[in-house]
Amino acid sequence: MFITFEGVEGCGKTVQARLLAEHLRQMGLPVVLSREPGGTDIGDQIRAVLHDTGNTAMLPTSEILLYSAARAQIVGQLIRPALAAGQVVVCDRYADSTLAYQGYGRGLPLEALRYITTFATGGLRPDLTLLLDVDVQAGLGRKQAAFRAQQDELNRMDRQTVDFYSRVREGYKTLVAQDPDRWVVVDAARDIATIQDEIRALVAPRLRPQR
Repeated sequence: MFITFEGVEGCGKTVQARLLAEHLRQMGLPVVLSREPGGTDIGDQIRAVLHDTGNTAMLPTSEILLYSAARAQIVGQLIRPALAAGQVVVCDRYADSTLAYQGYGRGLPLEALRYITTFATGGLRPDLTLLLDVDVQAGLGRKQAAFRAQQDELNRMDRQTVDFYSRVREGYKTLVAQDPDRWVVVDAARDIATIQDEIRALVAPRLRPQR
């Protein structure tokens, strides 16, 4: 099973993805936990370029191609082999981030983004995508607090405008409406334990029987 987590900055998806992976392992399931961009040596190098706060001149077109390159690498090197081996893959962000951020956020043409994404992934789609939805201002406040506590970084993508993140959030809602069977929206304004309990309850009936 391929499970992805999506959401705007500060929604808590990284923590929730990790907690779900730990829970599934405790159930005896083989789990691969990864993230985008990154997840492979090559992907992590691309991530460093994408997130470097000094790269202020990066064009949106360059941004999408770099994200797609990292995605192609993780799909071919990690995700597809893990799924073929019967493992559960939990990923912190995936292709929907491109549509939300570079499409709805940056304003790049969605049709072109879908074509590039399909090429990069070979058409691989998640079985379940969890959108951790939170107010943009609240999410950014969490991100700033985590940075001040030295619990998180502030990268280039964290320094966009509130209007940008608002477009991203609305973009996610549009994606949910277009594919409601794959997406589940989770209220991320609550405490970590409550959110995780709901996620576990959502995932449990969707798990494929182990042979």
